[in-house]
Amino acid sequence: MAEVSIKGTSRTEFGKGASRRARVAGLVPAVIYGHGEKPLHITLPAKELGVALKESNVLLNIDIDGKVELTLPKSIVRHPLKQILEHIDLVAVRRGEKVTVAVPVHAEGEHDRDGILEHVNNTIDVRVDASAIPSFLEIDIQGLAAGSSKYAADVVLPAGVELESDPKTIVVHLSEKSTAAAEEA
Repeated sequence: MAEVSIKGTSRTEFGKGASRRARVAGLVPAVIYGHGEKPLHITLPAKELGVALKESNVLLNIDIDGKVELTLPKSIVRHPLKQILEHIDLVAVRRGEKVTVAVPVHAEGEHDRDGILEHVNNTIDVRVDASAIPSFLEIDIQGLAAGSSKYAADVVLPAGVELESDPKTIVVHLSEKSTAAAEEA
């Protein structure tokens, strides 16, 4: 799991015009909320934030005027065409606090070559300590036969990680190849 430190600045201007000026200056408007405290409006450097967000479920240590806030990205807004960061909502967390996050699932192993592997759900929800979020989870598909599925309950969970998704949620499915195409050949 990645943990990145970023220096942020407090925002005093709000609205569309202020947000545009911040983006032109290479900054991303952001809001930190959580733990029943008043929301904190800040700006973050776009380049550093963009690099940090390449990692899933990254913890951000945001230094604002000498005070460090530990946060998790909650909602990220990107421009629909340019894909540049327009706004980010961050949730304040504490070390040792349990949080629910969506973690990517990677399939490992060889499956039956007579089928087509479909990743039905690329992520599953788990409850874990905020400072111990895994980068990804693995599901073993070794020997999976065509027409079979693997479920969220089959995902290997490290110690301290609890499954929050429905255990019957299909993660991967190995569908059978079409027999119509085989008959025509």
